[in-house]
Amino acid sequence: MLKTKKLFLLLVLLLAFNIVLIGCNSETSSNSESGNDTEGNNDGDSNEIEEEAEEEKTFELNFSTASVPNDAHTEGLNVLKESIEEKTDGQIKVNIHHSGSLYTQENEADALIRGNLEMAYTGAEWLAEELPFLSMFTAAYLYKDYDHMTSVLNGEIGEDIFDQVAEELGIRPLGAFYLGTRQINYRDVGKEIRTPEDMKGLTLRMPGSPTWLFVGEAMGANPTPVDFSELYMALNTGTVDAQDNPLPTVKSASFYEVTDYVSLTNHIIASVWPTINEDVWQEMGEELQEKILEAVEEAREFVDQTNLDTEKEVIDFLEAEGIEIIEPDVEAFSEHVQQQYLDSEDMSSTWDMDLYNRIKEMAE
Repeated sequence: MLKTKKLFLLLVLLLAFNIVLIGCNSETSSNSESGNDTEGNNDGDSNEIEEEAEEEKTFELNFSTASVPNDAHTEGLNVLKESIEEKTDGQIKVNIHHSGSLYTQENEADALIRGNLEMAYTGAEWLAEELPFLSMFTAAYLYKDYDHMTSVLNGEIGEDIFDQVAEELGIRPLGAFYLGTRQINYRDVGKEIRTPEDMKGLTLRMPGSPTWLFVGEAMGANPTPVDFSELYMALNTGTVDAQDNPLPTVKSASFYEVTDYVSLTNHIIASVWPTINEDVWQEMGEELQEKILEAVEEAREFVDQTNLDTEKEVIDFLEAEGIEIIEPDVEAFSEHVQQQYLDSEDMSSTWDMDLYNRIKEMAE
């Protein structure tokens, strides 16, 4: 009987122990599951906070240009600014610094590359100092006309070139705006400019890069670097005899006030490239990049059409202001200048001649 009682008590104790053990395990499991839920919620909250922080991050872009307020590509920056700020709901703010007030034309590309400046107009003429192969895109008489130029630079070829610039220099051109067709605008030097021979002895202002200066040499002149902001005074005082720019710039910068002639040499179908620092570009992410590219296209359409319209009207304006318009032998200039490039190892040795010929064929 005693043994039976002891066995019964032992069974009761074992049952009680198992009940306690099961209860502990259930509580542990419950706590563990609860802890996992809490941790998961924390991760979700953290991700949401990070996403909100990324969405709320703002950018301030300073855009430097040497162009004056009434230049089409300066006015185009107002279109760009308004469009970017509207499309991004103010997440990106654009500050425009025109007339070389922030950086001179010669220093803008360096400031972009160093990361001291977010945006500026560049072009092949400036970037070729760092990437010599780009000198091909600076060559006079490379393009036949506006349609030829924009189909090259705003098409597949331009996209590839801009990607190379971004990879090599850390700055990214976002498109090519039509600046106009460059002509020779000069003071009374005792002769009219009709052939390359007439350029001899002419002190021609050019922007201060080797590729720009070579254009002046290839045209037959004595090129002299002068900053754009100082050009009006240089013409007025006779420091230089001539300058080359598209006719809308001759008007907007008032060069017609201090010159007497324009020779329609049509030597360069000019473009400027709105360019952004690559680190800033990548930091923005794809969504903001797409919005900026849409804004750039809107600004490009405005600038291109404005300059095309102005070119149709500006000759009449210049003639009314006393400027004599000369029709030179463009074919003679084209043959002479292209031969100068091909004869210069410094200029053409880096060219991709297959690409050069492809571009030429696109004009046909």
